[in-house]
Amino acid sequence: MPVYGCRSCLQALYERLSLTLRELTPDHEILLVDDGTRDGTWTDLQALARRDPAVRALRLSRNFGQQAAILAGLEHARGQYVAVMDCDLQDPPEVLAAMYGRAIEGFPVVFGVRIRHGTPRTRRAAAWVYSKLLNAGTHAGIDPAHGCLTLMSRDVVDAYIRIPDRDRNHTLILYWLGFPHASVTFEQPTRHSGASAYTLRTLLRLAGDSVFFQTTLFLRWVMYLGFAVAAAGAALAAYYLAVRIGGGVQPGFTALAVLILLMSGFIITSVGVTGLYLGRVFEQVKGRPLYVVAETCELRGGGDREVTDQDVHR
Repeated sequence: MPVYGCRSCLQALYERLSLTLRELTPDHEILLVDDGTRDGTWTDLQALARRDPAVRALRLSRNFGQQAAILAGLEHARGQYVAVMDCDLQDPPEVLAAMYGRAIEGFPVVFGVRIRHGTPRTRRAAAWVYSKLLNAGTHAGIDPAHGCLTLMSRDVVDAYIRIPDRDRNHTLILYWLGFPHASVTFEQPTRHSGASAYTLRTLLRLAGDSVFFQTTLFLRWVMYLGFAVAAAGAALAAYYLAVRIGGGVQPGFTALAVLILLMSGFIITSVGVTGLYLGRVFEQVKGRPLYVVAETCELRGGGDREVTDQDVHR
């Protein structure tokens, strides 16, 4: 679980999750990834790890984002099945029992599907448009109901962490891997406490990154627009030539200025879009790690074991 902005619900989360996992199997672990919080959350995570040998806590050196925190957790997880879930209790721990049941039936990936009540129509419409655009660009056939809550077999986890992409989308990666999947539906409860760290601006930026930079869709749109502009220019040139041959009056300065502005705007936009993609390529080829683990805390052999050296992973 990536942990950020949900310190007030950590104790309730731990109690419900521990009870659920103990009923499933005595051999389990709870891996909590502190994604660069600055509100004392790490102290609480250390306390949980020192109290329960099943709890392992990782602290990233700074806020690397949810996708990087998910990768950090998966790279450190030891289980034969690994679940990814949010820490705000809107993914109820009790649903893991049904998801685990589907997994042992033979499904390598099990998605949790939230049934949301009271979600504004604008939010639902935005989610629908986002999923349509993402599927149009990636041809992945992603179900818009599938979200972060997932249960994966060890084979899936091993394949997942081998993907070196910097711009990551958890659901899209699982679809790209192509393993058979099943779904478990649950009623989404209200948020336990606090507020989401995702503002509207952040959500729009993440949606734009997923739609345009997980695929070359944006570049293709620019290319198609370029063809349309070229076709319109050819048609306009033929029209002016016909007017000239017929002895008509030639358009004046206004038409010329409009054409120059139109073409200049298209060229600048095309260069800007190409620059965005080149920037992503530049970030990828630098090869920097996606996260840095500054500290871990867990109990082994009856005693505290804390690692303070930086543990760098891609």
